Amino acid sequence: MTSTPRLALAALATLLLPLLQTPYAAAAPHDLVADPASAVNPFIGTTNEADDFPGADAPFGMVQWSPDTPNRPAGGGYEYGDNEIIGFSLNHISGPGCGAMGDVPFLPTTGAVTGTTNARFSHANEQADAGYYKVKFDTGITTELTATTRSGMGRFTFPATTQANLMLKLNGSQNAVSNTTFSIVNNTEVVGSVTTGHFCGASPTYTMYFAAKFDRPFTSTGTFQQNLTPAKTNSRPGSKIQPKSLSATPNVTGPTGEYLTFDTTANQVVQAKVGISYVSTANAQGNRDTENPQWDFDGVHQATHAAWNSMLGKIAVGGGTAAQQQTFYTALYHSLLHPNVYSDSNGQYVGFDNQVHTMPAGHAQYANISGWDIYRSQAQLSALVAPDRASDMAQSMVFDYQQSGMLPKWSLNNGETYVMVGDPGTAILADYYAFGARNFDTTTALNAMVHEASTQNNIRPGQNYLTTPGYLPANGLWNCCNLYGAVSTHLEYNTADFALSAFAGALGDTANQTKYVNRAQQWINLFNPTNHLVQPRQVDGTWTAPFDPAGPLNMVEGTSYQYTGMVPFNIHGLASAFGGNANYVGYLNNVLSTFSGAGGKADLYNEPSLALPWEYDYVGQPYRTQQVVRQVQAEHFTATPGGLGHGNDDLGTMSAWYVWSALGMFPETPGTADLALGSPVFPQAVITLGSGNTLTINAPQAADNAPYVQSLSLNGSTWNNAFLPPSIVNTGGTLDYVLGTAANTSWAASSPPPSYSGTGNPYVKIGPISSGFAGKCADDNASNIANFNPIQLWDCNGTNAQRWAAPGDGSLQTMGKCLDVNNSGLVNGVKVQLYDCNGTGAQQWRVQGASLVNPESGRCLDDPGSTLTNGTQLQIWECNNTNAQHWALP
Repeated sequence: MTSTPRLALAALATLLLPLLQTPYAAAAPHDLVADPASAVNPFIGTTNEADDFPGADAPFGMVQWSPDTPNRPAGGGYEYGDNEIIGFSLNHISGPGCGAMGDVPFLPTTGAVTGTTNARFSHANEQADAGYYKVKFDTGITTELTATTRSGMGRFTFPATTQANLMLKLNGSQNAVSNTTFSIVNNTEVVGSVTTGHFCGASPTYTMYFAAKFDRPFTSTGTFQQNLTPAKTNSRPGSKIQPKSLSATPNVTGPTGEYLTFDTTANQVVQAKVGISYVSTANAQGNRDTENPQWDFDGVHQATHAAWNSMLGKIAVGGGTAAQQQTFYTALYHSLLHPNVYSDSNGQYVGFDNQVHTMPAGHAQYANISGWDIYRSQAQLSALVAPDRASDMAQSMVFDYQQSGMLPKWSLNNGETYVMVGDPGTAILADYYAFGARNFDTTTALNAMVHEASTQNNIRPGQNYLTTPGYLPANGLWNCCNLYGAVSTHLEYNTADFALSAFAGALGDTANQTKYVNRAQQWINLFNPTNHLVQPRQVDGTWTAPFDPAGPLNMVEGTSYQYTGMVPFNIHGLASAFGGNANYVGYLNNVLSTFSGAGGKADLYNEPSLALPWEYDYVGQPYRTQQVVRQVQAEHFTATPGGLGHGNDDLGTMSAWYVWSALGMFPETPGTADLALGSPVFPQAVITLGSGNTLTINAPQAADNAPYVQSLSLNGSTWNNAFLPPSIVNTGGTLDYVLGTAANTSWAASSPPPSYSGTGNPYVKIGPISSGFAGKCADDNASNIANFNPIQLWDCNGTNAQRWAAPGDGSLQTMGKCLDVNNSGLVNGVKVQLYDCNGTGAQQWRVQGASLVNPESGRCLDDPGSTLTNGTQLQIWECNNTNAQHWALP
């Protein structure tokens, strides 16, 4: 299944084994960062719509207690350019591109309570690091926040007053709230819930329960009518479906706001502990009391800081500037915020079937799977540094499948939103496994992948078009599950098929390994050899015209220029389709001449372009990867609030790209541990792997102006390959770079990373169904793909209307649909037609001699009256073995 331009993989493995087994003393170490959590600057990415949040969170935590501002962008809730805070809500999502979470903002105030209260502040009075946030309002109130995994802790310092308030804006979520509850347990504790959701306009909702306890009694309580500030609409071209603005007069059942008043004349500090749950208020109380039983704010802060140091310290860097270290560790921090722990401290969680389930002790259920985004870089990184957590994430996805029949596509809590396209759950699971997260039910995972890849379903709408005509047509009938962007969706299916193949191969399933690596090569069906670009294609096989390669038609958050290179598993094959490496280099030079999407060029602010800079490795110019990646780093990633450019962080995807690139490598090929090489940013980095081994990267000449690899050794032996052996993510080793300011154009130029082209055999045979009368074929009338379209007799002409496939499930398919007996008829003369594949008996056909029998009716496919007239609709008839019932399958 593997095509490498230079070596067969078996020979390559023989070559690499001694290198991986050779003891080697590392170069003299640099001073590694000892306290990476203090190097984190959570304000990076909080403006220019990157949409990160600066508040308190534990690694992969359920709670993100963080400030929200009036122009809060989608998910993160905080815009650095604002100078007011509307409250500190309990949960957030880092840069998803649509409004999400932001539930139950708490706002400290003094004096009379009104529903329009916001608080002004200055950034000079604000600070944050990993697990801690602090701000002083212009009113003199200081708020400090920290968090455990499932609870938040707040320390509010008021002026001396009898009217120190905590406002709970129950209807203050990012998206519309349909129901709220609120109850006073006693004079130091309140509980409640909010029901919201509708991520990107989707239908699923969730209910978040909270339980807040205070270190002193409140003196009074009351309600207020909350006047909401509309949420900001994210207008970046790469944003997902536009979020809806909050209504100023929402239709909500329950109170919109409650306040608690404290007397701070003698003691100005009020402390709060808030647990949340997606199961019940009792579980919210349990989460709070289990994880934070004391009133020790500083102790909780220190414990969370230590938890972050434990996680971030898995990649220790040495040297570089303080700004580079801050950029790096903030990116790593952002990469490890999601997916989120979703089960409670007692193991309970609400599943995709809306039933309460319980996780085994020592494991957690995870939620918020940003599939289209994270399979490209974030999933691999989380598995590399936190394989136990990533194993639970993988098992969570398997449980989601068992409860709903679907792997998550873009799920929020326990609801599938169907946002974006493709089948990313397959790639994510394969990524986790490849990078060392293997403690999950791999058998069920593989079955789930194969199920989604072999049947028409809500995760892969349009799936049957991959059978015939072998591509998703531009004029397909999209009637399900957010299917759009035929070209982009087709390429995403190809990547998912390859990831499935790689996962199957790793588990020893060679049949599915071969089948799906072959089907993955169908990208070629949308590659126009005339213009060397992927292009929309009509169902009859013609190329869509007019065609603008810089336009969005039939693309998803991108253009043909950007998507043409999105064949990450077979760059060698793609370059061959271009006519050779030199032509493909020309394409890369053109599309990477700008990084911000201008004129259809690469958009390194968004996912479809993320792999492009690394593809020079595959076509003989690794030095260009080194150069372009360094340029992207300088342009897009800085230690400032705008340090993630104008792109959503997409639950850590963009940040993970930077982490990989700063280490000098990138997981180009989803589903594998293949790492294409660039050049390191730091003089030294030491990665502690899940196996306990370490991967040490030494690059003493590393500098902003020295991205070029002059030479490289692996475990003391010369290494002239533009990739690392996949086993290194387990075995570790030592890389010693010599870097310089001038390009070494010969280094690794003739040893590209692996490309995977399959066996060259189609995964299913496709061709005409020929009649017993010479020159006549079964034909889909006018190449129409509407249900009930007649299947007729017609002169054989080789068009897509006569390209039939028998995929092995008993059906006969063309144009993405099935040969169907009208209304499941059982008698002579019932017509046959095209119809959505549904697995019913009306669509089953069995070869019997020279005939095709429909077993449900016991009748044969028949040419009425043995006519030779074009356009005659075929029927079923009592089997009689005449030429009218003789058909030859492909």
